[in-house]
Amino acid sequence: MSSPLIVGSVAYTPNVVTIWEGIRDYFKGTSAEMDFVLFSNYGRQVDALVDGTIDVAWNTNLAWVRTVAQTDGACRALAMRDTDTVFQTIFVGRTGSGIGGLDGLKHRRLALGSRDSAQAAILPVYFLDHAGPGADAVELVRIDSDVGKHGDTGRSELDALRTVLDGHADAAAIGINTWEAIGRDELMPGAFEAFWESPTYSHCNFTALPRVPQERTQPWLDHLLAMDWDNPDHRPILEMEGLRQWVPPQLDGYASLFEAVREQAIPPRW
Repeated sequence: MSSPLIVGSVAYTPNVVTIWEGIRDYFKGTSAEMDFVLFSNYGRQVDALVDGTIDVAWNTNLAWVRTVAQTDGACRALAMRDTDTVFQTIFVGRTGSGIGGLDGLKHRRLALGSRDSAQAAILPVYFLDHAGPGADAVELVRIDSDVGKHGDTGRSELDALRTVLDGHADAAAIGINTWEAIGRDELMPGAFEAFWESPTYSHCNFTALPRVPQERTQPWLDHLLAMDWDNPDHRPILEMEGLRQWVPPQLDGYASLFEAVREQAIPPRW
């Protein structure tokens, strides 16, 4: 019997352990058993994937871009969540601010999340440059409160929203998940309104390198894709991980981030 496939994930919140224990149990007794290793940050996880410590990495979009850079493209995406195919960045201001679009940010202050957050820092600058007045025309208020986790905790996005509430910024750029979960009502009912939504882009994916042959990853992938929202044993795991269905990767959705990383001269490692 072959050894379990080792999957890496970043422990950005305590319930990550519960999620991955549930996923491991789902694979137990199948032809594609797995175990998991947790990392404190994505830099170490990418390093572990590249050096072969783990077989598969559950990567953010920036971790994917960096893996591609560090391996000269010798990596492959296996699967992603359905929610990862339609991710967005939302620009929000205080209700009644009248900003009215990206051009309305000219000479105003925009709060950004951690510098390694694609949704709350890297792509917002890209959108300002490509669909707005240009980042140079906006005063950027950077909040690096969870560097290393690529914005997964949402902490820097909450801090950006508080910066707007405190009057130290006029607007904030946050991920769609933060906006849907917190930005509208829970932080302060009616406090914020969205004035610009980005095009959709891809977020997380499972990444593997050629040293792990497809004959090993395919049975695991087939079993992953078979998780069923209507199965009461599967649904709790899917709910905790924020999806209804695992889907094949949509690589075209990373084009804007690859371009943003290149334009902003973001290194493959920090």
